[in-house]
Parts: sequence; structure tokens; C-alpha cells
Amino acid sequence: MKLEQATIKDIARELNVSSSTVSRALKDYPGISDETKRKVKELAEKMNYRPNAIALSLRKSRSFTIGVIIPEVVHFFFSTVISGIEEVAYSRGYKVILTQTNEMIAREKSSVQTMMDNQIDGILVSFSKETTDFDHFKNLLDKGFPIVFFDRIPNLDQTVNVVVDDYSGAYDATKHLIQQGYRKIVHLAGPSNLKISQERHRGYKDALTDHGLEYNPDWVVECTHGTDDEGQKITAEILSTFKEKPDAFFANNDMAAVGAMLACKAAGMRVPEDVGIVGFSNWQFCSMIDPTLSSVAQPGFKMGATATEILLDLIEKKKSAEQFQDSVMLDTELLIRKSSVR
Repeated sequence: MKLEQATIKDIARELNVSSSTVSRALKDYPGISDETKRKVKELAEKMNYRPNAIALSLRKSRSFTIGVIIPEVVHFFFSTVISGIEEVAYSRGYKVILTQTNEMIAREKSSVQTMMDNQIDGILVSFSKETTDFDHFKNLLDKGFPIVFFDRIPNLDQTVNVVVDDYSGAYDATKHLIQQGYRKIVHLAGPSNLKISQERHRGYKDALTDHGLEYNPDWVVECTHGTDDEGQKITAEILSTFKEKPDAFFANNDMAAVGAMLACKAAGMRVPEDVGIVGFSNWQFCSMIDPTLSSVAQPGFKMGATATEILLDLIEKKKSAEQFQDSVMLDTELLIRKSSVR
């Protein structure tokens, strides 16, 4: 008996039946006796039989593989998205090829080419911060290739998008700071070319004006990289140069919020007594630092699962892109911890 992966013909030869009988037994076709099905499946297991994925994809005109392009694997939010993607993909018989761009458009374009070379059936994309030209996606979309964008929406017409409600999350975070008595709130914003940054900025601005506070564009400072080092450096500069010292920071992400917290502590300010801080994404460390960090939680797993369900429905032609003229929007939740409660 062979130790290497067997074929249907090998099983048929061992059992002295036809290859078509083995194939039907493995697929539980009616007309094949339960005893024959049992013998075929037992022998298939012993002989290490696995369906030929290449032959199957040729028959089905699909590879049963999807590609996922994300900025960073180590990012807590994206790691939860990946979990949702894999859960749905594997449950529906698809494999996943994952690449990360490290926020570089050159790697993004290379990833797209690699995936097309591997004849994948569709792509899930959260594009890089550097990406402002989307022709490498548009060329595929124009040919009817299934693509679903998640978290970050491209500047393209008629795309299928799955996002969280960044506006409401930012609005709730800023409103919470105002309700705690903070009045001079700086927004550490994300890259201005990203829709998620624009929506969080808009939520911050509207919350201020709706609660009778003046919006000052000088109090919106872009944190391009969104790291704790950058957040710390920018916050330290704000504290030393602004004529009016802020009493709160709403950051575009949790890493920038941590940087702000470190800078405030280094300046002798107490959190939350002197300064309140709220982040965005709810990384695991938010509940571990001192004081614990208030943050807007995003449903990463649900985003990944939802985007994958839609992509597979597009691939299998159960749905069309025209059915998703509006972005699929998922709710956020403000998790209030010690960093923002006076």
C-alpha cells in the first residue's frame, strides 16, 4: 500500500471497483450502497487520499483560494479581522493566502500580482497608507474580478466595502470627554488621505460644535505613522508650544493615545485628573496599562467574517456587486476606563 498521497484509481484498484464508483462513494451519491461507501472511505483514509485541488479547480473554474492584503499582521485590529476571515473561508471550503504591505504601495502592487499569478478567486483588501492611486485594483474590477475592501475605502466608484462606523465612534469618544468636564481637547488624527481618518476627524468636530465648544483646526494634529513614539513626540511638542495647554486628547488609534499618555506623565500631568485620554481600536494592552485606557472598540472579527461572506457570495455569483452600492457599516462601542473618568 502506498505511503504517498493516493488517487481515486489506486482506491478503485485495491477494491476492484470502477473509478466512477469510488468517486460517487466519496461524494455520498445515491445509488451507492452504504457498505461500499464505508469501504471506500476507510481505504481512502488509510491510503492518505486527498481530493486533487488542481483538478477540482479546473472542473469548477475556481481555485477555491482567496487573497487577503492587509497593512500589518501584528496590528491587533487586523489580527482579529484575519481570524474572522479564516473562520468563514475554511467553513466554506476556501483556503487563504495572506500578505502584508507594511503600509507600502510597492508591496501592495506586488501582492496583487502574486495573487493573480496564483489564480485566486477574489481578494479582500485593506490598502496601505501610501496608496492614493488605485489603478492596480481598478483594472481588476473593470474585468469583473471580485474584490471587497474593508476598513479603508478607496477613491473608486462602485466598490464593495465593509467598514466600521468611525464617525459615531469618534463622536462618542469626544462627547464622553466633554461630559467628564474636559474642554480643550486635541485630536491626534490619522493620515488625512484615509477615509477612516476623515470620518474620525468629522466625528470629533461635530461633537465639539454640538456641545457648544469651538472647533479649532490647529488642535487637530496629524500622526502619520500612529506609533507610540510619534504620539509621545507630538504630544510633548503640543504641551510645550501651545499657548493654551490642552486638558484632553482623543487619538486616532491606541498607540498614539499611549504616546500621549507617556508625554503627559513626563510633563508632570496626572491622568485623568489633569488630562483625559481616549484611543481608538481597543488593543489588548488598553486594560493592562496604568491608568487603563478608554478606547473605541471595533468589531474586527465580525468585519473579517462579513467581508469574507460577501466576497465568497460574489465569487459564487450568489450576489452581485450592484447589491452593495452602500458600504456595509458595523457599529463601534466606546469602552470607558480610568484614563478619561474624572
